[in-house]
Parts: sequence; structure tokens; C-alpha cells
Amino acid sequence: MRLFLALTFPDHARARIHEAAGPLRASGVPIQWLEPDRYHLTLKFLGDVRTDRLPPLEKAVARVAGATRAFPLSLGGFGAFPTIRRPDVLWLGADPTPALRCLKQDLEWGLAPHGFERESRAFHPHVTLGRAPVEEGAGAFRGLDELAAGLDFRLELPITTVDVVRSHLKKQGERYSILRSIPLRSVPPRD
Repeated sequence: MRLFLALTFPDHARARIHEAAGPLRASGVPIQWLEPDRYHLTLKFLGDVRTDRLPPLEKAVARVAGATRAFPLSLGGFGAFPTIRRPDVLWLGADPTPALRCLKQDLEWGLAPHGFERESRAFHPHVTLGRAPVEEGAGAFRGLDELAAGLDFRLELPITTVDVVRSHLKKQGERYSILRSIPLRSVPPRD
């Protein structure tokens, strides 16, 4: 099974993200846009995992989640990897708060003893909105930087679970299914 750990969002939040990215889609840039049901924030890509490794994996994630308080996630700001002028991936950013960074780091350390190598790249939390075809040149994205910078969108969501997600590769594109939602320790107090 091809798996990853993610923060997933309720339908109403996915709809708001999709609506906010509407001007980007309408711009005509050559991006293969993801459907809103695929929006999520990846915490760790696990790759192909044998079925017998799933129980210890879930147990390790549950240990980390059980020690992590629920927290708010703030989404906002559109950008791209590697650059907005020649993107491979177009995304909506997430504030790299201490709570989010700690969860990511604790998952890395908690899964390492189970054979999942720790990620060495910097963590840039984001929600992938679309991908650019490899054959497109930089000129195809002229004006995208100004358009993205002009979009003012913020969304705050309560994060109460870490999800173990399975990726299904299909002819129509990837589809995701949540194998297990593992609760964080508690809901944070309201201000």
C-alpha cells in the first residue's frame, strides 16, 4: 500500500480553498488542477508499506498523536515550488507554527525506529493545488506571480487528528482514502 500521513480538511474548508484559488484556475496557466477532495497537508510520505507493517506504524503515530495537543492550523498565501515563475507545484501555504513543526518532527522521530527514514529537507507546509506539465516553459506562467500575490485568503481550522492515508493510482489520477484517523490529545481552549 502506498501511504502517507496527512492533515485532512472537512468538505466546507476544501470548498473555500477551491473557491479562493478560482482566479488562478481562470488565468489559463497550464496547470493540472487537483479536485478539492484531494486537498490535504502532507506530514510524511511513507511510500509502499506492507500490510503487516501497518499496526506498528499506526501504534507509533498514535503515541505521537496522544502526546500532541490539538491546535489551530492557519492557511493562507499562494506560491509554488521551485518558483512561481516556473512552477512544478502550485500551492496554498500553511503557517509553520511551533505546534505544526513539533508534530512533524515528533512523527519523524517516532517512525524512524520502525524503518521510516527521517526527512532531511526543510519542512514547508502547504496544500498542493495543482501541478505544471514538464514541457511548459517559463513564459507560459507570465503574470502568475502578481496574480498569486494579489489573492488575499486566510482560513483557520482546528486540527484534531493525524490521518493515515492510502494513495490509489488510477488512470484518472490519484485518489486518496483515509485508513485511520488518529486523534490528538485534546481540543485547545477557546479564547
